Amino acid sequence: MSGVFTATEVIGHRGAGRTTASEERENTIASFRAAVEQGATWIEIDVRRSADDRLLVHHDAALPDGRPIVDLPAAECRASGLVALDEAIAAIPQHIGLDVDVKTVMEDAADPPARRTMSLLLPVLRREARRRRVFVCSFDPAALLAVHAEAPEIPTAWMPFVRNPLDQAVAGAAGLGCAMVAIDARSFGLTGDDPRPGRRGVGYTVDIAHRAGLEVISWCPDPLDAARFADDGVDAVVVDDVSGVVAALAKRRSAC
Repeated sequence: MSGVFTATEVIGHRGAGRTTASEERENTIASFRAAVEQGATWIEIDVRRSADDRLLVHHDAALPDGRPIVDLPAAECRASGLVALDEAIAAIPQHIGLDVDVKTVMEDAADPPARRTMSLLLPVLRREARRRRVFVCSFDPAALLAVHAEAPEIPTAWMPFVRNPLDQAVAGAAGLGCAMVAIDARSFGLTGDDPRPGRRGVGYTVDIAHRAGLEVISWCPDPLDAARFADDGVDAVVVDDVSGVVAALAKRRSAC
């Protein structure tokens, strides 16, 4: 199956992950650069909008002090350490793929279409897709459907919530018309977990997904599970320990 990835690729989670040896804060330029240095071939960034319709890179809906980002102007958010999307993209080399995790907000349901997160983001996605590998992932199916309608050349990945059931994850991504399904590593069962009745194995799940035309991404396995998932055909992993996973996958390849 041809697709976005050359299996198994490493995607840096929010840059170099939530915990790194040098402790760079996630979704920062330092973290993106660290992930590239550690061997990631993709960087995942979280994108959300401010009160004045600027796009910022941040995972949580609020700043650490509890103020919702969608209620604040971009300048105030940046003063609190957030990075503007264009600044983040400029810091990521063009040979590195961009995994854009869209964080829509409740206000997208009621605000005028031009103000909604996806309307603001689509021009950026189209621009970047002309010069690098890009895909969009989201918990929000509406965000993915917007990409399908307005920028069908850009692949999408449905990312159901944590510990999502494998059946709904794969069937849902296929039904939405996505190119990929992003599965929480815990849904597969981590090394050492007790078996769960009725839960399909990694290889079986990947086979069904591939037969449906889907590539499979898993987030966030540790190095041991990342290598195990690669053995079963998972196409990419979104990871916090970039250097550890890169080393585990290299060891696996050398043993083959």
